[in-house]
Amino acid sequence: MSVELRYEYKYFVPMDKIDLLRKMIRPYTVLDKFADSQPDKHYTVRSIYFETPDFECYWTKLAHNKHRNKVRLRGYNLEDGKNLVFMEIKRKYEAPILKNRAPLLFEDFKKVLRNEKKLEDFLTNDGKMKNALDNSKRFFYNVYARKMKPVVTVIYEREPFLSAYNNPDNNLRITFDKNLRGCPYPTIDDLFSEKHVQYTLRGHFILEVKFNQFCPAWMKAIIGTLGLHKESASKYCMCIDAHNMIKTNNRFDTLSHGRMFREYYD
Repeated sequence: MSVELRYEYKYFVPMDKIDLLRKMIRPYTVLDKFADSQPDKHYTVRSIYFETPDFECYWTKLAHNKHRNKVRLRGYNLEDGKNLVFMEIKRKYEAPILKNRAPLLFEDFKKVLRNEKKLEDFLTNDGKMKNALDNSKRFFYNVYARKMKPVVTVIYEREPFLSAYNNPDNNLRITFDKNLRGCPYPTIDDLFSEKHVQYTLRGHFILEVKFNQFCPAWMKAIIGTLGLHKESASKYCMCIDAHNMIKTNNRFDTLSHGRMFREYYD
C-alpha cells in the first residue's frame, strides 16, 4: 500500500541552536542521500496548497479537528524542465498521519490539466509506487468535487536525517525545515516561482520527528535537554496568516473555479 501510517512531532527551535542540534543527533543519524548530494546539504520543498471556497482545510486545522486533510502539489528545488512533482493528500485521523501520494513529471501534470492526456497514459498501480493511479484520481476528485483552488505556495529548505540504525518498521526521519515562506494565489505554473514571497517564522526553524511506531529514547532525551515542547506547527496556516489571506480574500471570492485554471481546462 502507498498509504503509510505515520506519527509526526513538531517543535519550534531557535536558529542559534541548529548547530548544537546537529551535533546532538549526529551519533544516531545519517543525512538523507538526496540532501547530501546538494551543494548546501539541503533541498528546497515547494508545495501549492489547494483550498475550498470557505477555507475548510485552514479552519479545520485551527479548530484541531481530529479528522482533516490537506491537498497539495509538491515539487523540489528549481525548475529544470524535467521536474518530478507529487500529487498529495495528507490526512490526519486521530493521532496518526496518512498520505496518498502519486508522482508525475511536471509537464505531464499540466497536460492532464489541459485535458491533452489522461492519467492512465502516465501512471499505473504497479511499480515502485503502488496505487499511484488511484492516488492521483483521489487528488483530482478532491480538487473538482470540493471546488478547490490553489491559494498559496509554501516554500522552505529541508535538512533531513535518517536513523543510522536500520529499522524499516519504524522508518525514523528527522527534518530541519528552514526559511519558511509563502507566495499567495499561485497558478500551477508558479510552483517554482517565488513571486510576492513573504517570510514567516523568522529566527526559528521547525524540527519534525516522523516515525511509524515509536520516538526513540535518545531523541526524547535531546528534546528534553533543549527544553523543546511539541507544537501544532502548520506551515500552510502560517503562510496564509503571513499574507492576511483570510481577512482579504477578495481575489479568491471573485475568481471563478474555471478562471483560476482556464489555461489548462479550456
